[in-house]
Amino acid sequence: MATTHEIKAVSRKDEGKGASRRLRHSGFVPAVVYGAGSAPESIQIEHNTILLAAKHEWFFSSVLDLNVDGKVQKVLVRDWQKHPFKLQMLHMDFLRVDENAAIRISVPLHFLNQEKSAAAKTSGVVISHNLTEVEISCLPKDLPEFIELDLADVKPGDIIHLSELKLPKGVEIVALHLGADHDIAVVTANTVKEEVEAAPAEGEAAPAAPATPAPKK
Repeated sequence: MATTHEIKAVSRKDEGKGASRRLRHSGFVPAVVYGAGSAPESIQIEHNTILLAAKHEWFFSSVLDLNVDGKVQKVLVRDWQKHPFKLQMLHMDFLRVDENAAIRISVPLHFLNQEKSAAAKTSGVVISHNLTEVEISCLPKDLPEFIELDLADVKPGDIIHLSELKLPKGVEIVALHLGADHDIAVVTANTVKEEVEAAPAEGEAAPAAPATPAPKK
């Protein structure tokens, strides 16, 4: 079970672009909480709180305890808007979580022990991570912050598919319910062949260099 993390917020009444600009100038991020059969709620969060939390994977892939005026709601980050070039979060959307209903969310993949594998120790073999996250379905209480994939036994030519991932209890991969065609490769260990230019055969002249035209007088 993943650890939940608390984010403190305050409810707000002022809405609209002007109100949002004023909030940002005063160091807050305007946000909205919605879902679970309740009315949407406008809130504000200190920008530093969001900025620090957003540096961690868990902020985007975990159930959060959103504390609004002392009342805690279970939520997921559903959407966010960042400034195009400033280190600034402009807006956040949070989705309320029904603890008795399955959720769908993408969680990061963590690759372990790659450097210990036979593939990593073989010259000319490239280990490719074709996915860095995977969409899963589970109850909120079973949501992992990430899924680990141990690559210690990977050999040259190996392919690891979605169906080979070891999942925590109660967790399913969404794509695998769509059919066998969606059991895609997560990791591949391919040998890369270097192209070597063929040398001229014995007695065969090497291609002549293109002639350089004489300068005009």
